Amino acid sequence: MTNAIEIEGLRKTYGGDGKTPAKEALKGLDLTIPTGSIFGLLGPNGAGKSTTINIMAGLVRKTAGKVRIWGFDQDRNPRQSRAAIGVMPQELNLDPFFTPAGALDVQAGLYGVPKAQRKTMEILELVGLSDKADAYARTLSGGMRRRLLLAKALVHHPQILVLDEPTAGVDIELRQMLWRNVRRLNQERGMTIILTTHYLEEAQEMCDEIAIIADGELVIRDKTANLLNRLDAKTMVIVPEATVGDLDLPEGLELDRRGDGSLAFSYARAKITAEQLLGFVHANGISIRDVRTEEADLEDVFVSLTHRD
Repeated sequence: MTNAIEIEGLRKTYGGDGKTPAKEALKGLDLTIPTGSIFGLLGPNGAGKSTTINIMAGLVRKTAGKVRIWGFDQDRNPRQSRAAIGVMPQELNLDPFFTPAGALDVQAGLYGVPKAQRKTMEILELVGLSDKADAYARTLSGGMRRRLLLAKALVHHPQILVLDEPTAGVDIELRQMLWRNVRRLNQERGMTIILTTHYLEEAQEMCDEIAIIADGELVIRDKTANLLNRLDAKTMVIVPEATVGDLDLPEGLELDRRGDGSLAFSYARAKITAEQLLGFVHANGISIRDVRTEEADLEDVFVSLTHRD
């Protein structure tokens, strides 16, 4: 199967009342997510990310459009489409009186997983909660509760896993554990991973492809490497041996004098080469103690594509 998710003309309008006007959250979204990929779904607050995820999960009714999950049309085969997807929500929606093992058993029952096919302890081992299998959820730390959310999303063996802001407010150790598990699920089981996050460095490191949406519309969808190459800007940071006076900068070169005394030269790679920049530095008698380069990251691309006055 080429695409795990196929979305065509997806629209969602939340009805208003006497005081609040109707809100169009999605405005004809078209999106495909390749099978076996780690796919980033990014956008500013209110862009429509959560609405899209909730529609895919069957929690919100769409106004118009088509959604196919693992080849199943959501309107014609709702049970099969829901069974193909697991969602780790941003909110901690756990029953405090269930143990992790009990919560997974109930979740598996809701999805109709036969007892012989339930892998409760294997999943708890995967997320690092096997030693807490019989502890009440209310006694778990915040990080452990997030692990339990991930475990619940996996009980019915979905082909697609959606992680909605999975590392919001968690410590470094949990974040690293989560990403190890995500890579393992993707590489060993071929699971398609869909990630929404405001930590753009995570998306840059983890995702094969990224879609950015804003105001309920698709802004761009491309491979992560291609998105990073969209910005031609580069910065060479030079630490001089001595204080540098005023410089007559050529066209296309900008200088930022940083607080530590370093000189940050910004330039477009299409117009100025690194060799030309170093030639300018030497021609102005600047002795170099150290040098490094800085390139645009996903945050720069994100801001350039979603910036609104």
